[in-house]
Amino acid sequence: MERFVQYWTQGLARALAVLGCATLAMAVCSCGGSSGGVTPASTASFEPGACPTGVPPQLANASCGVLTVPENRSHPGGPQVSLEVAIVPALASSPAPDPIVFFDGGPGNNAIADSPLLIDTGLNSDRNLILMSARGTQFSEPSLGCPEVDQFYTALPGMVLDDPSTGQAFAAAGGACSSRLRAAGIDLPAFNSREAAADYEDLRRALHIPQWNVFGHSYGTYLALVYMREHPQGVRSVVLDGVVPPPVAVPGFTWESAKNSLDSIFAACAAQPACAARYPNNAATFDSLVNQLEATPVSTQVTLPNGGPTVNVVLDGGTLMNWLIAASHDAPNIPLNLDELAHNQPQAIALAWAAANIKSQSQYGKFGYGFTYSVFCSEWVPYETVADQIQQAVDAFPTFPASVQEQPPQFTFIRELCDAWNVPQAPASVRAVTKSSIPTLVMSGSFDAATGPQLGTYAAQTLSNSTVVVLNGVAHGTFVNPCGASVEISFWDNPAASDTSCVPSVQPRPFTIGPPLP
Repeated sequence: MERFVQYWTQGLARALAVLGCATLAMAVCSCGGSSGGVTPASTASFEPGACPTGVPPQLANASCGVLTVPENRSHPGGPQVSLEVAIVPALASSPAPDPIVFFDGGPGNNAIADSPLLIDTGLNSDRNLILMSARGTQFSEPSLGCPEVDQFYTALPGMVLDDPSTGQAFAAAGGACSSRLRAAGIDLPAFNSREAAADYEDLRRALHIPQWNVFGHSYGTYLALVYMREHPQGVRSVVLDGVVPPPVAVPGFTWESAKNSLDSIFAACAAQPACAARYPNNAATFDSLVNQLEATPVSTQVTLPNGGPTVNVVLDGGTLMNWLIAASHDAPNIPLNLDELAHNQPQAIALAWAAANIKSQSQYGKFGYGFTYSVFCSEWVPYETVADQIQQAVDAFPTFPASVQEQPPQFTFIRELCDAWNVPQAPASVRAVTKSSIPTLVMSGSFDAATGPQLGTYAAQTLSNSTVVVLNGVAHGTFVNPCGASVEISFWDNPAASDTSCVPSVQPRPFTIGPPLP
């Protein structure tokens, strides 16, 4: 979506004055210290400037600038990377001296473009919020978009997801993007988590911030765990929301999260009398549908909203698994949608699947796939064998067809793409366990099909000063829930005693009950 705002120099000067005068709050120990990470660049620089064209209207009062760092810190005299930065002022007239810095997900999401999710929930209530477009993402230079991959995803709803030809098309799109970026002189292996973590450390130093609070969401939690292990000295506290611990970040981890999400959603339906009476066999229905659709895919047509095109959609078993990830955010409709599909009414699921993939031409090239695949293909995929990946599928869903078990949700045909992307395996040390006493709040949602609560529990085992919170009935990203936001804000105010009193009141929403179908 397009967003517009302009910057004025006085605003940045005021923001930097607040940040620069911050006082060191308290000494923080990180047990284990650095594990040989990338050293911040002495040549890094920050220059105030106009906010980029197209930023969200929520940034109307933000102050902006550009951080310039080496693309590859092992070659400091080589090409540079320019990263847009936006500083959102706190709502309070006298903000706390230690700001919040947001590590976005993906990898490949742009924190500045995603700022409405943070601002609209009031996370900048009493602290300035610092947003930076991570290397390779929109608003950074170079921006590593892949129109070739966008085009593939736009065509994907009409393909049989689990057919090998789909994987071949995906790999061809990724290979074409990789070749184009390399031909432009991009050092794809340099777009990795360690360099990204060093970018944020360079930003902290460039803004003269003694300590800040790190807020990581989704992949941003993986990056935050790398950051707090390798650059702990400037971290006052950490919030991890939707956790991906580096030691377990492999494609197969998604199977357990998907299974736990389904179990939680179906258990919540069983606990609501109306849902239990109308949809008593959700798990069996889902299992049966995956098997039926994989054997005989269903084709239909849907028209995208707001004047969008009418498109052909094919649903197979793998499609249904991947539909679940986004559908977990709309959990009250999952039993209804599955029942409709079981009664030959696939339009609701087909429409959701098409809308999740199809992009307009104006959207092509805006997601930082160059960063995405450089991380996945160097840091994640090489650290899991195919056999181990399939075993995780068998453990979670033993009755699924083998063709479904071969493709983990969220990572369908990722190995084929990585062969085409062709970046070297990252050192195993980037995946080391983070052992730290930095105050850390670990947030998860029980319905999270992308990063289940078990991952937060795992990460917290070696975070000696951590608090684990699970919100019942909430999906990926607890900060969008009012209780989740209030817990996180209270933690930043007092990391030693966050206010979790609202947590028991968070319960799954009522499920949608449809009429009996013929």
